[in-house]
Amino acid sequence: MNPYSVHHDSAVRHVSGKSVYIDDIAVPENVLHGRVVYSRYAHARIRSIDTTEARQLEGVHAVLTWNDIPGENQMGPVIHDEPCLANGEVVCIGQAIALIAAESEAIARAAEQRIRIDYEPLEAVLDLPTAIARKTLLAPERIMHRGDIQKGLEQSPLRLEGSLTTGAQEHWYLETQSALCIPGEGKEMTVYSSTQHPSETQAVVAEVLGLPKHEVVVEVRRMGGAFGGKETQANHTAAWTALLANHTKRPVKIRLFRDDDQKITGKRHPFLFHYKVGFNSEGQLLALDVEQHSDAGCATDLSMAILERAMLHADNAYYIPDMRVTGRAYRTNLPSNTAFRGFGGPQGMACMEAIIDRIARHLGMDPLDVRKKNFYGEDFRNITHFGQQVELNRIHVICEQLERSSDYKIRRESIHAFNERNEFLKRGIAMTPVKFGISFTTTFLNQAGALVNIYTDGTLLVNHGGTEMGQGLNTKIAQIAAAELGVSMERVKVNATNTSKVPNTSATAASAGTDLNGMAVKHAVDQLKQRLCKFAAEEFTRRNPDLPVSAANVRIEADIVFDERYPEKHRMIFSETTGLAHLHQVGLSSTGFYRTPDIGWDKQKGWGKPFNYFAFGMAVSEVEVDTLTGYVRHLRTDILHDVGESINPRIDIGQVEGAYIQGLGWCTTEEVKHDANGNLLNHSPDTYKIPAFGDMPEDFRVQLLQGYPNPRAIRRSKAVAEPPFMLAFATWLAIKDAVSSVGHHRQEPEFSLPATNEVILLSIEKLRSAGR
Repeated sequence: MNPYSVHHDSAVRHVSGKSVYIDDIAVPENVLHGRVVYSRYAHARIRSIDTTEARQLEGVHAVLTWNDIPGENQMGPVIHDEPCLANGEVVCIGQAIALIAAESEAIARAAEQRIRIDYEPLEAVLDLPTAIARKTLLAPERIMHRGDIQKGLEQSPLRLEGSLTTGAQEHWYLETQSALCIPGEGKEMTVYSSTQHPSETQAVVAEVLGLPKHEVVVEVRRMGGAFGGKETQANHTAAWTALLANHTKRPVKIRLFRDDDQKITGKRHPFLFHYKVGFNSEGQLLALDVEQHSDAGCATDLSMAILERAMLHADNAYYIPDMRVTGRAYRTNLPSNTAFRGFGGPQGMACMEAIIDRIARHLGMDPLDVRKKNFYGEDFRNITHFGQQVELNRIHVICEQLERSSDYKIRRESIHAFNERNEFLKRGIAMTPVKFGISFTTTFLNQAGALVNIYTDGTLLVNHGGTEMGQGLNTKIAQIAAAELGVSMERVKVNATNTSKVPNTSATAASAGTDLNGMAVKHAVDQLKQRLCKFAAEEFTRRNPDLPVSAANVRIEADIVFDERYPEKHRMIFSETTGLAHLHQVGLSSTGFYRTPDIGWDKQKGWGKPFNYFAFGMAVSEVEVDTLTGYVRHLRTDILHDVGESINPRIDIGQVEGAYIQGLGWCTTEEVKHDANGNLLNHSPDTYKIPAFGDMPEDFRVQLLQGYPNPRAIRRSKAVAEPPFMLAFATWLAIKDAVSSVGHHRQEPEFSLPATNEVILLSIEKLRSAGR
C-alpha cells in the first residue's frame, strides 16, 4: 500500500457537504432547542433569579437553575471547583446560570429576555499582573531544577535578566460546541457530543444526572475542529443538554452561537515570564532561572497539567547545566482557560527562544550559531532539567539539512544588504527548532482500547477510543488495521467512537491519538490474525493431507491467505477464509489494549521519564516589515519535520502546514482583548483575526525528514499534531529581526507575543527614539 495514495477518509464527504456533524444528525420531530443563560458580570453575588415569566412563555418546556440538578452541581474534570450552573455567585462573564428548552431557538431567546437576575457586583481580578499582586494562586507552586542555579549564575561570565508576555488564543474550531441528547428507556441517556474525550463527557453527564455511567452512552463520529478546546469544555455543553433532556424527557440539542461560544469558553493560557540567564562570550548557556506565571481563569480545569508541560519544555532543544523552573498558576475572573494545541509547550518554548535571540543580539552573533552551540548532544549533554535522556536526537541532522536546503546563510547576507538599501522596508530571517515530548504527563492516561470485528464477508469494523477532529486519525487507524492484517483498505471501516464499545478511554490529546489507539488496534488485529492463520493451516491440511501446514507458515497479504511454502497449492481469498472460519466456530471479534511502556516520573520532585520519545523539527522564515504601518509580508517559510516513518505523508504534511499556520496566528495576529469589566471585545470572526490566505508565506516549503524511523511507536512513526505549532517561532523572531535592523541590531527591541501591528510599531518607535 502506497501511503501517498491514501487520502483522508472524509475528504470527499467534507468537500461535498455530506459529512455528518452534531448539527446534521437527523432528529425526531419532538426535539427541543436548548439555550444557556450566562453571567454578564465578571464577579458578582446573585441575589435572586426569577424565571416565572420565562416558564409561562408558550413553547417553553423547561427553565432550569442549579437547584434543578438531580445529581452533583459540578463539571470540573480534575478538581471540583467548576459548578455546572452558578449557585449564589458568578466568577466570570459567560458562566452558566440557567438553561432553557423550547420548541425553537427564537422562543428560547425570547424566554431568556424574561428571566430576571439581580446581581450584586463584586471586585474582579481581570489580568495576570493583578492576580500575581494579590497572590490568587490556584495551587502551590511547582519547581523543577537540575544543578546549582545560584552558583551557576554567579560564575557565569555574562548575565541577562528579562521578561516576556505571551497572549491568549481562541481555538476557533469551525464547529462550535454542540451536543444532542436523547433520553432512552428508563434512565438511559444517549449523548451525541462534539468532544475529544467521550469517557470524561460520559462521567460528567452521569454525575450531574445522578446516574451510574452504564446508563449514559456518548458517541462522536467527528468534530469540526477542536485543538484542545473540546478536551474538557465540550463536557459543559453535553451536561447542559443532558439536564434539559432528562428534565423534559425529550431530545434536546444545544449548538452554541459563535459569539456565545467565544464568550463562554476558555482560551490558551496567557503567561508572564521572568528570567535570569548566564552564558559566556561564545554564546554557551551556563545557567537559567525561569519563573512561569500562568492565567488559569476562574477554575482549575487542566491548568496545572498545562503549567507542568510549560515547565517541561522550558528548555526547548537546548542543554543547560544549571537550570531551575518555577511555575505558578493564578485564578482570575475570566472563563477557565483550557487545553490548546501544544498544551503549555508553546509558552515554555517561546521564553527559551526569546532568551536565545536576546543572547545572540547581545553578543553580535547569528542566533542560529547560538542555537547550534547549545543543542542537546547525541551521546553527552543529553539529559533534560527533569532527568530524561534525549534519545534518538534528530535536531542536528534536521538543522544541517534545512540550513543547506533553505540557503540560510546566503539569504541572511542578502537581507542585510536589503536593509542597508531600504529605510522603511526591513527584512528579517530566523531559524528555530522544536523538541516536543510525546505522552500524557499524567502517566496513567497513556493507555488505549480497541474492538475489532471481522464479518463473514471479510470486512472489518474497527472501534477505538480516539476521536476524529479532522487530523486524520481514523484514516491512519484504518491503514494500520489493513496493514497489520494484510488486507486492502477497502475492507476496513472505522466506526464512530462510542463509550459502550470501548470504555474508559483517554482524551484524544497530547498528540498521542495514533500512538495509543493504533497500538491497541494492532493488539486486537494480532489476535484475530493468529486465529485466522491457525484456522487456515487446519483448513489447508484438511484439503491436502499430504502437505500439512503449520500456522507459522501462513501469511495474509493483499487479501490472500496462503502457505508461504506452497503458495499456489494452499491459498484462499480472505473473505472465503472468514466465512469458513465462522462455520468452524472461530471467534472473529477481539478487543485490544495498549499501555505505553517504560515511562513514569515523580511529579512532586519533577524528575523522571514522562515522555515515550521526542519529536523534532525546524523552520526558517523570512519576512518583510513596513516600518511605517507595521504590516508584515510573509515571504518564505521552509520546514523540515521529523515524523519517523510516516503512516500517511499527505496527512502529516497537512498537519505540519496547519499547525504552523495556527501557530503563526498566535504569534502575530490573534489578540484576545477584554475591557475594564471583563467583557470579551473580539468575539466574532469580524473582530478576531485568525490567519487568512494573505497571511500564508508566499513561498511555503514543507518536507518530512526521511530515513529516521522511530522504534518506540506504531509502525515506526511519530506523532505530528502539536510539535509543528511551535515552528511559527521562526516567523515571530524573523519579525523581531526585521524590527531590530531599524536600530542596526545594537539594541534589544521591546517585543511580546503576539507581534501585532501595534507591538511592531511601538517597538520600532522606541528604537528610533533611542537612536535620535
